[in-house]
Amino acid sequence: RSFGDTLSSPLVCITLCITSNAGIGSIAVYWGQNGFEGSLAEACSTGNYDIVVLAFLYQFGNFQTPGLNLAGHCDPASGGCVSISNDINACQNQGIKVFLSLGGEYTGRYTLVSTQDARNLADYLWNNFLGGSSTSRPLGDAVLDGIDFDIEGGTTQHWDELAQMLSDYSQEGQKVYLSAAPQCIYPDAWMGKALATGLFDYVWVQFYNNPPCQYYSGNAVNLLSSWNQWASSVTATKFFVGLPASPEAAGSGYMPPHALISEVLPSVMFSNKYGGIMLWSRYYDRLSGYSSQIRHVNFVSLPGNTSAIKASV
Repeated sequence: RSFGDTLSSPLVCITLCITSNAGIGSIAVYWGQNGFEGSLAEACSTGNYDIVVLAFLYQFGNFQTPGLNLAGHCDPASGGCVSISNDINACQNQGIKVFLSLGGEYTGRYTLVSTQDARNLADYLWNNFLGGSSTSRPLGDAVLDGIDFDIEGGTTQHWDELAQMLSDYSQEGQKVYLSAAPQCIYPDAWMGKALATGLFDYVWVQFYNNPPCQYYSGNAVNLLSSWNQWASSVTATKFFVGLPASPEAAGSGYMPPHALISEVLPSVMFSNKYGGIMLWSRYYDRLSGYSSQIRHVNFVSLPGNTSAIKASV
């Protein structure tokens, strides 16, 4: 579908448009929870993603041995995920950041019970996934770019301390990026204290499975209201609109690409806090082609604080 005709005339645009053009921003996607989504290297080779988040470190805290789950891709317990190191390097060589996500759907397997518990986890993440060293790195020698907090239960405590400890590791050399995936209902029930630290580089708000603040019945008003509250209340480098990549990817909150392009992006993407779109997940995006439909959309800002779609999708 072409949106080029939403601009009245190229000549008029040259004389009247503010010279501010913007693309979709960055696209982040979660990978690792479906064995039929293809390899990590295949995901990165599409050219559609700027950040890939490996999901999940699902077990940690309470002084237990951390556990990684990458669904049907490999078995970390037997050392079977070490080969993913090559895929991580391939992604990073294309300029794509690769993070590890902590948490996910809460099943009682993760929590933090003390400051020392947070310290143990920070040290484990540094030595096994980031710039430290260990004889048992589950993903091999590749050095991940950051840690994602997708905390949906367990405790409200010590996540702020964990964020500070991980951030401090940036002083060891390579920056440790921090991202968070709070639910769109503000404030987040679990990560409020952590987000208040202002340490997070990226906050991709989950605008799904939460009817009060998601796209609902063809209406984006609640989503935009929630977006404004997050962007004005939390200190972070960039905020992302988190969406399901297909109707099957979430219980509710799916927004078709055309609705995102016409009803949401013109209201948020010219903000200096806007970072892009987060999609759950690579498996559903592979089926729907969501990222391909939005990747090359561009906007041009017009007088009167409005915008128009400049490219075709």
